[in-house]
Amino acid sequence: MTEKTPPVCCYEGSDYQQSFWEEGGRAYEDAAEEFALRRLLPGSGHRLLELGAGAGRNTPRYRGFDQITLVDYSLTQLQQARERLGESNRYRYVAADIYHLPFIPNLFDTATMIRTLHHMKDCQLALQQVRTCLKPQAVFILEYANKLNLKSIARYAIGKQTWNPYTLDPVEFAELNFDFHPAAIRTWLHETGFQLERQLTVSHFRMNLLKQLFPAKVLAVLDSIVSLTGDWWQLTPSVFTRSIAKGGDTSESSGFFRCPSCGDTNLADTPPVLVCTACGNSYPKTGGIYDFRAK
Repeated sequence: MTEKTPPVCCYEGSDYQQSFWEEGGRAYEDAAEEFALRRLLPGSGHRLLELGAGAGRNTPRYRGFDQITLVDYSLTQLQQARERLGESNRYRYVAADIYHLPFIPNLFDTATMIRTLHHMKDCQLALQQVRTCLKPQAVFILEYANKLNLKSIARYAIGKQTWNPYTLDPVEFAELNFDFHPAAIRTWLHETGFQLERQLTVSHFRMNLLKQLFPAKVLAVLDSIVSLTGDWWQLTPSVFTRSIAKGGDTSESSGFFRCPSCGDTNLADTPPVLVCTACGNSYPKTGGIYDFRAK
């Protein structure tokens, strides 16, 4: 890479899927997110891009799509996803930096980014990359961590929290972990070529006491009902949005990958190594996973 880009949060070697989702008491949050995806996703489509796919937790929920491309910066997370989903022509596993996505323009008709934006130091740059590889009128489902949630508002009011939940700037509460103001997200989506259609508030009942008293599915059903107020206010720790890609070139080019180093769109899919004839950089495919990360 010739230019400097923001640092990338990497889950290499992490047992995140097991420790956080399977053993971490997150059954309610997982079910609530499934309801949100079911409500926002198109019923079917050709090519879906899953950004921050991790170990493939959400991938089985994209049932109506012909092809799914899973993108994550961590090779080991994608290996777990491949073990979970199996080897199939329906899936592509791609290790890549979201600030340098290796896909030709106008390729995907749907994209999702769930529990991923909160690791982005430069959200607008990431969203620009996403918009470039989407077709006009493509659907983009984005989830973000909301700094303007009721808990942070209450803590700030009583002096238990130093950062202001009402300001538009992101708050980095841990290294490469950010919360965002809903108004800032809406602005960034608009500025990067998206038209916001719908907002759902999620995880209204993210409290240990409630999760101990009520079954996860009961809380998730209740959550799916109150989430319908998301276009009126956003006061939960998690917010889902559905946007449409606006404008852009409607022409389609052949191929699938582009070189993330120089941007050349003539990168042939020739495993075990993809070689860019324009700049000479090469990208291996090992164990069924394409590796486009910076060398």
